[in-house]
Amino acid sequence: MKFPELYTLEKIASLIGSRFVGDANFPVYGTNEIHVVESGDIVFVDHPKYYDKALQSAATIILINKEVDCPEGKALLISDDPFRDFNKINNYFKPFIPANSSVSHTATIGEGTMIQPNVFVGNHVKIGKNCLIHPNVAIYDYTVIGDNVTIHSGTVLGADAFYYKKRPEGFDQLKSVGRVVIENNVHLGALCTIDKGVTGDTTIGEGTKIDNQVHVGHDTVIGKKCLIASQTGIAGCVVIEDEVTLWGQVGITSGITIGKKAVVFAQSGVSKSINGEKNYFGSPAQESREQLKQLANIKLIPNLLDKLNE
Repeated sequence: MKFPELYTLEKIASLIGSRFVGDANFPVYGTNEIHVVESGDIVFVDHPKYYDKALQSAATIILINKEVDCPEGKALLISDDPFRDFNKINNYFKPFIPANSSVSHTATIGEGTMIQPNVFVGNHVKIGKNCLIHPNVAIYDYTVIGDNVTIHSGTVLGADAFYYKKRPEGFDQLKSVGRVVIENNVHLGALCTIDKGVTGDTTIGEGTKIDNQVHVGHDTVIGKKCLIASQTGIAGCVVIEDEVTLWGQVGITSGITIGKKAVVFAQSGVSKSINGEKNYFGSPAQESREQLKQLANIKLIPNLLDKLNE
């Protein structure tokens, strides 16, 4: 998330009541997650396992819960609870704004787009030309939809990321301030759920077609001309490259990449990154030829045992 204007390190520290290390006028442009940070971003870290990763990332402001040496060219915000203070910053710059109508007056809707009854269109939503939005679709704030997009009934664009910190009193949610971006010529089936990014965008590329009852987690990027069948579940921060096919009930863990033109057969579980232009099957998913050979070999075991017992 980028701030509406440049802020200084001192102003951000004052906002959250933290100490800072670095020039008081050090420039701060926004907040971001570790996998997409860039210069001028704040990233938070609250576990020793990830200190080095955050300090050595592209982020130039690190919100951290330990006194450490400040890397050259960077600044630190010292906090007793970086998770809480990251939420505080995001909430300050992008607070929740209640809706007062079914279609917000701040939304922009392109020529030729048809919106059926009982559709909700939130604040600052942008919808392109010649789209068809069927009844009971919910489009949360700041969602961007391109041209010639079809969205079927019951689909929700922009729900919060499934991202929590465990505390003694329960689970504390990380506030989501990102967007959903749907590019041109995308088709979304009924009852799909596309979560917005925590600080960035969840993106569905041009020409991709998604079946009914598919879930896409926060900050996932789906490429162009992909086919995704019913009941597939995709976790957060996944990269799915162009022309990938995912058949029904495929499950994909977070933070991995599926290569261009890969095909994943139904009911497979993808637990690590896989290369493109190959077919995959099983849980954990493997190249389909190898997996099918293993299954065929398993069927031979009873016969082998009978022969051993003769």
